[in-house]
Amino acid sequence: MAGRFPLLEKAYLESPIVDKGGYPYFVNPISDGIPKVDPALLEEVVGGLCDLCKGGIDLILAPEAMGIHLAAGVSLQTRIPFSVMRKREYGLPGEIEVVTKTGYSESRMYINGVSKGDRVAIIDDVVSTGGTLLALSKGLQSAGAEVVVTAVVYNKSDDLDEVRRRTGLNIRTMLDIGVRDGRPVIL
Repeated sequence: MAGRFPLLEKAYLESPIVDKGGYPYFVNPISDGIPKVDPALLEEVVGGLCDLCKGGIDLILAPEAMGIHLAAGVSLQTRIPFSVMRKREYGLPGEIEVVTKTGYSESRMYINGVSKGDRVAIIDDVVSTGGTLLALSKGLQSAGAEVVVTAVVYNKSDDLDEVRRRTGLNIRTMLDIGVRDGRPVIL
């Protein structure tokens, strides 16, 4: 029986799982942009993210790369501007450098376009370890911005409450997922 997001559920259950150094990584249109992003799936996801992001937001912020299309869709629906946390340093005034640590990588990323007092919604495709969200939270705090909500498509975390505690973020997700015996499962 299909849940609230039938296209999203189908897309996830059809995802191949690849091993990234012992980390089960799923390959999916929403989280990877491959094999292709069906407009109806994207519309369903953007609608779900908009529902999670209601109330008092000045700016949408999304990490590169897979948060970009999601943030753009939410921005078009809500008329709230968005900015992207990039992997490239630009050296602009007020640029914030953060170090992200995920389940399979570590990198430096850069936040631009955030001002003191901004009320921010973070949009992302997957929460697992919370490493990207922790870096974003610290960076936004240092800029004097307030993160009102964090809206994520897929929750792959073993303990989302612990991720919330560590990051201090109000994390809302659309679909709880996992990998069992090398296969995608909806929890």
